Formats: sequence, structure tokens, C-alpha cells
Amino acid sequence: MNTVRTADEGTYDMTGRERVAVVTGAGSGIGRAVAAELLRAGWTLALAGRRAETLEETAALVPGGTALAVRTDVSRPEDVAALFAAVRDRFGRLDLLFNNAGTFGPGGVPVEELSYDAWRHVVDTNLNGAFLCAQAAYRQMKEQSPQGGRIINNGSISAHTPRPHSVAYTATKHALTGLTKSLSLDGRPYGIAVGQIDIGNAATDMTAGMQTGALQANGVVAPEPVMDVADVARTVRHMAELPLEANVQFATVMATAMPYVGRG
Repeated sequence: MNTVRTADEGTYDMTGRERVAVVTGAGSGIGRAVAAELLRAGWTLALAGRRAETLEETAALVPGGTALAVRTDVSRPEDVAALFAAVRDRFGRLDLLFNNAGTFGPGGVPVEELSYDAWRHVVDTNLNGAFLCAQAAYRQMKEQSPQGGRIINNGSISAHTPRPHSVAYTATKHALTGLTKSLSLDGRPYGIAVGQIDIGNAATDMTAGMQTGALQANGVVAPEPVMDVADVARTVRHMAELPLEANVQFATVMATAMPYVGRG
């Protein structure tokens, strides 16, 4: 079900045109925080996620914000096509995709015990879903007038260094970096800027267990510090609001004292 809330004021670009963004995985965690940050800044949003009720909850965080909630499974090509068609039909253009939807998969499962179905679920969501959304956004940004826009992929510090027992998640996040680089190169002639934010230990439901204990590379279980997810959201907004002549290609935002630098 699609719903719309209309704001009295919006965020506009230098031509006075309202700015439109798609946020995937917008029903919780980082996606919800980024969506709320953009709504407060006056962006017009399409919120994508698997559960309509959580998307409605996200939209309600900023009364008066303009939000179109579209139930979407990013691993399904037909869902992604419907999402971007809804954005085009409702708003007429697209200025930003925050490609955020993802899953860690079954936690703590050694590679030799990971089922193929579990592997495919992570790949379909994290990598195939990101590709499908980026492809749809790219097409729309290339065809619209004025041409161009921005795609920000949600990577992870696991795109650089893995955690134990995270083969599916880590593999997809490494692949996402390749997707970011290729899209960035191919988008140059059309004014499409593509970057990636690599996030470490933002405080969300997905990372709640880290504060009580997370498996380390040396086999010890130890608590890890986290950071406010609002700091991630502000970083994404900064990247999003740069002029298209400027791009943050890669940004790493992490809890300062987490065991990442020197992990292992």
C-alpha cells in the first residue's frame, strides 16, 4: 500500500526543484535513521522495505514530511521495477538512492555449516538487491531532465576486514565496493555520482548484541563500543547534499574505540 504525506516546505536544489530520494531498508536501523534525517531536512522520500507497517512508522517520525511508502523486496526484480515506477509517477524524477537494504544472515555459523539457501538469501538481498535498485535508479537518472543524480551504497567495514563466521555478508560487501566503483565510472557522462559509506557498530537492533559480547578474531567473546546511528545519518545527508560536481567516493564512519583498526 502506498501512502503520501505532504510537507509545507521542502528541500530544493539550486534550480528551485524539490529533491527526491529513495531509501531502501527504511523500516528500521540505519535506513530509518537516514530517512528521518532527510525528511527533517525537507527531502521528499520514497521509503522501501518489506513491511508496510514499519515504513509507516518511519514516515510518522517526522510529522509534515513528504513520504511515499512502498512495500518492496529488493531481491525481486518486479518489486524494484514497481518501486521506481511509483517514484517516477508520483514525483517525476529521482535525485538520490540510498542503497541500504541488507541482512547479515545467520550469525555465528562457520563456513562449512552455512547452507546454500542462507548464502543465497544474503547474496540476493545485499548484492543482487543493491544492483537491481542501482540499475533502476541509474536508468531514471540518465533519462530524466535535468539529467543526473546520486547513488550512495551502504557498504560496511566488512567490505575491508571480516568478522569471524561472516563469509556471506563479507563477500557481498566486498562485491558492493566493486559495484560502487563501476557505477561511479559509468555514471560520469550522465552526471550520476556514486559513493559508498562503510559503517562500523552503529547502535541499531542489528548490533545490539555487540555491547554484551561479540566473537573476536582470536576466539574471545568481548563487548564492543557502538556509536549513535544519528551520526551515520548526518554523514549520509552530507554526502547526499553535495553538488553533483563533488563526490565522497568512500567514507568510513565507525565507533572510535571498536576493534577494527588492527582487527585480527
